[in-house]
Amino acid sequence: MIEAAIARDTVMGTSMEVAAAQRDRLVPAKAAADRVVAAIDQSCSRFREDSELSMVHRRRGHEVSVSGLLARALRTALRATALTDGLVDPTVGAALRAAGYDADFDSVPRCAGPVTLTRAPVPGWERIHLDERRSLLFVPEDVEIDLGSTAKALAADMAAEAAAREAGCGVLVSLGGDIGTAGPPPLGGWHLQIAEDSAAAVDPDAETILIQSGGVATSSTTVRRWTRGSVSLHHIIDPRTGVPSDGPWRTVTVVAASCVDANTASTAAIVRGGDAPDWLTAQGLPSRLVDQRGTVTRCAGWPTPR
Repeated sequence: MIEAAIARDTVMGTSMEVAAAQRDRLVPAKAAADRVVAAIDQSCSRFREDSELSMVHRRRGHEVSVSGLLARALRTALRATALTDGLVDPTVGAALRAAGYDADFDSVPRCAGPVTLTRAPVPGWERIHLDERRSLLFVPEDVEIDLGSTAKALAADMAAEAAAREAGCGVLVSLGGDIGTAGPPPLGGWHLQIAEDSAAAVDPDAETILIQSGGVATSSTTVRRWTRGSVSLHHIIDPRTGVPSDGPWRTVTVVAASCVDANTASTAAIVRGGDAPDWLTAQGLPSRLVDQRGTVTRCAGWPTPR
């Protein structure tokens, strides 16, 4: 196997890795990926006052013009909602803020005083009106959009595609463990270590998989956690209750045709609960699920370690 060249960085409040199948093409690959990720952050971040999404929030209750990039990110989020019967919903912004996730995660206090959480469904994706033909968006005054999950996955896919075009070789882009690929892989394919934390050091004994194309995403309740009062909270909101999901799975990793599809399924599986393996199998998505006790369930053709 030819070892790919890898560049590491921190963007969008998470880790970023860009791997080029040809070592001498890493610099242009990284530059192209950086441009895409910066553009999506500028457009979709709910933590930046100067982002396009923040502008939309300041004009809630009015129809506003939006860029093609934000429209694509919103379309991606709404598609995820449709594919998961509402279990991945972009109108969870206010619920995340109420739970304490109101800034880039590095700035969120890990321990603070108690908060009051109200169990009630989030406003719902149906209340967002996106007219892509005219590039117009209407968000009601009581709706706060969060694109963090699907926008990060979209960034991985788009960055990999842009980097592969620029570099003229296969490229892998990982954003916090959400992985997109484009172009011919290195000889032998892309070898990926599976871990609950994307920042985990390389471990020769860790479970690994090999992919030739497509995307991989891991959703986990173990890494982005914080405490309010005596209650431990995390960032995956159940849209049906408006509070962090309390199902049996702490981590779900999915392989799909794109990072967006993998992320949509892994997030939905965390929220879905006990029947997630059956649902993922029905979708034909190889998946690895870890329950709260650390027991691993593999389904839909996910390989068993030798």
